Amino acid sequence: MSANDETIYIKIDQNVLVSDSSVTIGDVASVTSSNEAMVRQVRQIKFFQFPEKSVNGKKLPKVQRKVFSILKIVELIHKDYPNAEISNEGETDFVLEYKQGENSKVMECAKTVLLSILIFFGAAFTIMSFNNDIAITELFEKFYLQIAEVESNGLTELEISYCIGVTVGILVFFNHVGKKKLTPDPTPIQVQLRKYEQDVDTTFIENSGRGGTEVDVD
Repeated sequence: MSANDETIYIKIDQNVLVSDSSVTIGDVASVTSSNEAMVRQVRQIKFFQFPEKSVNGKKLPKVQRKVFSILKIVELIHKDYPNAEISNEGETDFVLEYKQGENSKVMECAKTVLLSILIFFGAAFTIMSFNNDIAITELFEKFYLQIAEVESNGLTELEISYCIGVTVGILVFFNHVGKKKLTPDPTPIQVQLRKYEQDVDTTFIENSGRGGTEVDVD
């Protein structure tokens, strides 16, 4: 069996991030075959070139995105290996992102601080609103009076236990204490962010397909 008759297996994720404007098939896809020499050649095939400077006088965004069909990769491989059989084990359409340079550490720290402040006060307001809706203060006063047979001064074992319980509950639920995770499982925030990324990629792919901007076979 010649190299042209080999089966090439390729796998591509829905979203691929690259840091070099000159993209090869090896940068976007996992490629394997029984013919190692052919795999090396396929990985080096030029796939796409992102513009690094302004286009038509317009400044390019720091992150450029382009939607491709897997058929474009099949077409490029068949130019060098016309008889090779290609088996796709990944996505049929994918988003290729090109990110120029590194983010400023100062800006990243500023964004982190601002986000932390917003989350802190937002969560505090949510908890206070919830407590106000269910009249937790009155509930604790009545419950304390029934159990201890004395009026509550607003700072009893109930309030202290409730505050500790809320804190522990939040830490356990979000599975995070500082930079450390309580368990190896992904946190609820990580799960939701992953779902959000998948929805964004799916929408971007569908919009590109309908708008005719997806890069497909010639």
